[in-house]
Amino acid sequence: MIVEEETGFPKRLEGKLQALAVCWVLGFGSLVSWNSMLTIGDYYYSLFPGYHPSRVLTLVYQPFAVGSIAILAYYEARINTRKRNIFGYCLFCLSTFMLIVLDLATSGKGGIGPFIGICAIVGAFGVADAHVQGGIVGDLSFMCPEFIQSFLAGLAASGALTSALRLITKAAFEKSKDGLRKGTMLFLAISTFFEFMCILLYATIFPKLPIVKYFRAKAASEGSKTVSADLVAAGIRKAAAQGVEDDAKLPDRLSNKQLLLQNIDYALDLFLIYVLTLSIFPGFLYENTGKHQLGDWYALVLIAMYNIWDLIARYIPLIDCIKLESRKGLMIAILSRFLLIPAFYFAAKYGDQGWMIFLVSFLGLTNGYLTVCVMTAAPKGYKGPEQNALGNLLVVFLLGGIFAGVALDWLWLIGKKDGF
Repeated sequence: MIVEEETGFPKRLEGKLQALAVCWVLGFGSLVSWNSMLTIGDYYYSLFPGYHPSRVLTLVYQPFAVGSIAILAYYEARINTRKRNIFGYCLFCLSTFMLIVLDLATSGKGGIGPFIGICAIVGAFGVADAHVQGGIVGDLSFMCPEFIQSFLAGLAASGALTSALRLITKAAFEKSKDGLRKGTMLFLAISTFFEFMCILLYATIFPKLPIVKYFRAKAASEGSKTVSADLVAAGIRKAAAQGVEDDAKLPDRLSNKQLLLQNIDYALDLFLIYVLTLSIFPGFLYENTGKHQLGDWYALVLIAMYNIWDLIARYIPLIDCIKLESRKGLMIAILSRFLLIPAFYFAAKYGDQGWMIFLVSFLGLTNGYLTVCVMTAAPKGYKGPEQNALGNLLVVFLLGGIFAGVALDWLWLIGKKDGF
């Protein structure tokens, strides 16, 4: 199919499957480093037993992520998206590698010094997350909704695959001397490799796909300034020059405030989804579920079950008949999830591990399904620059919800012996 663009040159809309695959990998790389930190929590609990590592590291991560995405969303219209995303993936790659260096330099010993070093690296993860997640979602918002779905599925896949790898490495090294540490180092090395692959894919392959070039050229013709470097990298200079130098086109664009007011329910949807999820995952699962037959495998199994169902759920909205698109329906479903809070409390206090595994699976299922429904429904009916801005705003609320959820997660420690 040949499409004649407003920019004056025809482009063949090919490469959709390749673009979907790249979006999946980019989503995987956006969270694989952070999910690595979550899934090696058993190692950090052995090194820093009194520091609540899953809760503290998550709490350190979020201010950097939320602060950075707020600044980037405010200046989104003038930021070079290509440089923003490449910088984010490079920072992810370097920070993950630095976790290995820090562990080797300290010989895998605990103490306040190494813990502060890990906290600093986690802060860098937060900055990288804000660059990548907001930048990629904004970039994909003016393309096909399937691209966002694939990216979000990749985010969930990073959790599922890292959990699977963690279980494998724990089993492989369990009986060897210093096995927990060896498994962790192998795990971080694999994560660093995936981050490096994301840099190469985004920088060299993704911008040259015909369908990606088409949508970016279309966005440029509508006044977008953020895509010019990507178009130049793809060898399209005419479209890059058109529409991005002329400030006179920008007043026609809705402001961030107008976009937010028109989509405030979607923004609150994402905030509420992640407030609930992060108030339970991962801190509650590591510290508040008691001891059961699975022993030190219990928390890892719970994390894995959450991640697996979160991944499965992100493909469910591809079936049109069961995709929830009603704005009121989404809000009702999201508010109903808060019934999980008393459910988790009573399951931890009175239930066995089967009930807890069921609840964690349901938490992951609803988290993935509702996230994709909201993110694919929201950025419609706008021009390219507006869709990019709205994508960034939605990520602000998503990360804000994560931050609030992480803070509320500490409330589970009230009344718990040696909780603080």
